[in-house]
Amino acid sequence: MATLVHRKTGKNRGFEIRFSDPHGRTLTITLGRKFNQKTATDLKGVVEALIYYLDNAISVPDKRVLTWIETASQEIKEKLAKAGLIAIPKNHTVTELWDLFLKQKAGIKESTEKTYTDAKRRFFEFFQESELLSSLTQVRMKQWKEFLKGTLAESTIAGTITKVKAVFNWAVESGMIEKSPLDGVGRGSFVNREKDRFITMEEYRRLLDASPCQDWRVIIALARYGGLRAPSEVLRLRWSDINWEKSRFYVSSSKTERYEGKEGRVVPLFEELREELEKLFFAQPEKTEFVITRYRDPERSNLGTQFARIVKMAGVEPIQRPFDNMRASRSTEIYAEYGAFLESKWIGHSSKIAKDHYLQVREEDFERATGKKFKAGRANCSESNFPPLKRRFPTSEKNFPTTLPTSTERNQAARNGKQEKQKCRKPLDLRHFAITCD
Repeated sequence: MATLVHRKTGKNRGFEIRFSDPHGRTLTITLGRKFNQKTATDLKGVVEALIYYLDNAISVPDKRVLTWIETASQEIKEKLAKAGLIAIPKNHTVTELWDLFLKQKAGIKESTEKTYTDAKRRFFEFFQESELLSSLTQVRMKQWKEFLKGTLAESTIAGTITKVKAVFNWAVESGMIEKSPLDGVGRGSFVNREKDRFITMEEYRRLLDASPCQDWRVIIALARYGGLRAPSEVLRLRWSDINWEKSRFYVSSSKTERYEGKEGRVVPLFEELREELEKLFFAQPEKTEFVITRYRDPERSNLGTQFARIVKMAGVEPIQRPFDNMRASRSTEIYAEYGAFLESKWIGHSSKIAKDHYLQVREEDFERATGKKFKAGRANCSESNFPPLKRRFPTSEKNFPTTLPTSTERNQAARNGKQEKQKCRKPLDLRHFAITCD
């Protein structure tokens, strides 16, 4: 039990809460004059509850007690901690949190590490490095999300918030904070179809013709006709993965290998793809392990930059997210020809991912639906490409009445119109109808 003492005189006027620890020693929590009687009484009840929990090895306190402690001032929390009744975790800075999190993530894939590094950079574009974790609130996090909307696409924001949520969830598990400030802050949608672009077979062949070497022809063929992720799956393909006899090959997927049964997939060796692979196989002077050997160094070879040059040489319209769009184009074709199940198995993702991020509407889909042949090129459904709608009313101001008619004038106009209709009405001429009875 605890005792509440009210000191009304002397230099140290205020309240004292006295209680005994498990060793029989008397401990005192002192409250100065700025604390009122209600606060002191409430704190006495909390102290008694905490003593009971400690004596009976109860690890989860009553919700009301926990709420009272969470909403108490930092000074009261420190007094309870000094008395040994609660433990206050060290108040780390956000910089310390990121450093500790990335340190325990050592050994992850380079691509995954980059996503966390990008998320960290975007985080500190808004927050100060010296900010304490305790100062971060849900309101601040929502302000940061609005800040990101000024420069990033919605899907990029969703990815960034997902990574930062993982950091704060780890902080909760580690005991650095009690609750993540990102709880209740939506990440947004990963779906972004603004840069979708279907790569036609005509464009594909022009890209092949503009390729500087057979390696590049195979890279493009694997992405556009095989539906492989580039550069990850393309660069991991080995000659031993190809079964020439059964016309199929194994694709090792670094993106999905952490899931059981998703380490890779078997893809048909389509005839157009087989042709390009055979050319490269017989052109290599000596047998190599990997199919692509010339562009394996990421520091010296940027596939995106080189592909942009090939696009320009081919005279093809610039392609945003080129490798994603080539893969999505093949996904769309396989879905249309072989169905959702084989599309999922051969492209290597779920049906939901295919519908949200990959499947596109092609020009030939419109042609098949309408029975009409359109000019080759990208389908463009912007308003500027449609003929203007016929206006129901004249646009000239002089054609509009300057004053509205009265109710008497409207009724008279209606009666006149009815009389005109009756004058024009003619009896039905049955000679215009041929009625036959069998």
